[in-house]
Amino acid sequence: MVRTRGTREVRSVHTHGRVLVWPWWSTALALDLAKLSPVQAGEVPQKVNLVGREVPDPARLPAGSYRDLVMYGQALTTRTFAHIGPEVADTRMRLAGNNLACTSCHSAEATKPYAMPWVGVSAVFPQYRAREDDISTVEDRVNGCMQRSMNGKPLPLDSREMKAYVAYIAFLSQGVPVGATIEGAGTMLSKMPNRRASPEAGQVVYAAKCAVCHGPDGAGQRVGKPGDAQGYTFPPLWGADSFNTGAGMNRLAMATRFVKHNMPLGTTHLTPQLSDDEAYDVAAFMVSRPRPVKPQLEAD
Repeated sequence: MVRTRGTREVRSVHTHGRVLVWPWWSTALALDLAKLSPVQAGEVPQKVNLVGREVPDPARLPAGSYRDLVMYGQALTTRTFAHIGPEVADTRMRLAGNNLACTSCHSAEATKPYAMPWVGVSAVFPQYRAREDDISTVEDRVNGCMQRSMNGKPLPLDSREMKAYVAYIAFLSQGVPVGATIEGAGTMLSKMPNRRASPEAGQVVYAAKCAVCHGPDGAGQRVGKPGDAQGYTFPPLWGADSFNTGAGMNRLAMATRFVKHNMPLGTTHLTPQLSDDEAYDVAAFMVSRPRPVKPQLEAD
C-alpha cells in the first residue's frame, strides 16, 4: 500500500496482522548509500602507492583489547618461532613446523614495498587464487602460508592467533580502498632471462653474495641454539628448518623477483645489487636444494 503525507510518499507493508511503515527518506538513504560503493561497475579502481607511504604504528593505538590483538598479530609476524614455532614450551602451540618468522619473507614487519607486504591485503581479499583454483579469504591466505612457508598446520579459524593475524593485516591496510590497485604489492615484476636457469652459476653467486648471511650450507644463522625457540638472525634457505616445496618462494619466478629486488640485505626495488641473470641463477640454485616436501603438491 502507498499513501501520502503532504507531498511525501510513505510505503507500508502488511505482515502477520501488523503494518510496518518506513518513511520516504529511508529509500532515499538507501540510494545514497549505494552511491558510496567503493568500486562501481565501469569505475576505474583507485591507485595506492605503498612506496613512501606512511605505515601505521600499532603502538600508538589506545589501550584496550583491539590494541592487544593487533600487537599480538605484529608479534606473531616478527617472532613467529617464539609463539607458535616447533620449539615453544607449550606443545599445543607448536603450529609452525619450522623456526622461520613471517618476516623472513614479508620484510619490515610485513610493510616493505615489493617484499610481499601485507599493507592493503584486506582491501583485495577475498580474491581468486590460481594455485587453489578458488576464491580465498584472508584467513585462507594465512593458512596457506602456515602449511607452506611455515611447513606447519592450519590455524583454527576461531583461534586468537588467526584473529590476531587478521587484525594486524586489517590495521596495516587502513586507508586503502576496497578494490584499489596497489603499487608496491607482491614482488616487482621482472623479465626472466630467455634461457634455462643455471644452478651451477647460481652457486657461484650464492658463495659471493649470500653465504655471508645465510651460511655456506644454507642453514642460516641462529640467534641462540637449537631448542630455545629464538629463531634466526638470518633464516635458512634450505634444509629441514626451511620452507617446504609448496611455498611460493620455491617457485623460480617468485624467488627470482624477490631476490632481485630485496637481496642481499639492504637492497630495495630502486637499488638492486644483482643483475637479472645473477638473480635468476641464484634463485635456481636455492630452489634446487633439498627441503621438506609438501604432501599433495600435485593438487596445486
